[in-house]
Amino acid sequence: MTLISFDDFQKTDIRVGTIIEVDPFPEARKPAWKLKIDFGPDIGLKKSSAQITDLYTSVDLIGRQVACVVNLAPRQIGPFISEVLTLGFYDTQKNVVLIEPERQVPNGSRLF
Repeated sequence: MTLISFDDFQKTDIRVGTIIEVDPFPEARKPAWKLKIDFGPDIGLKKSSAQITDLYTSVDLIGRQVACVVNLAPRQIGPFISEVLTLGFYDTQKNVVLIEPERQVPNGSRLF
């Protein structure tokens, strides 16, 4: 494990947003959803590719708040540009479990 300074940690901008749209992503190498996430008026709508199809259906995801890194450079994934990194943890079967606040918070709220 590499130690980082608190200043380094503060460079990572992790915000909460609400998933408002979910589309299949058949072109992805691994099963994934294309997400549109609302981060509120300051950040707006952003797109993310998320390999979370094992545990989450499109119906499960609409309206769910998730944590994302919003200040990474966009990443080309096949024909799709992912603008934010949706965060999660692996469970014991290597399925991604999303990180979400335990209560509703305003979209765009920053993790500190």
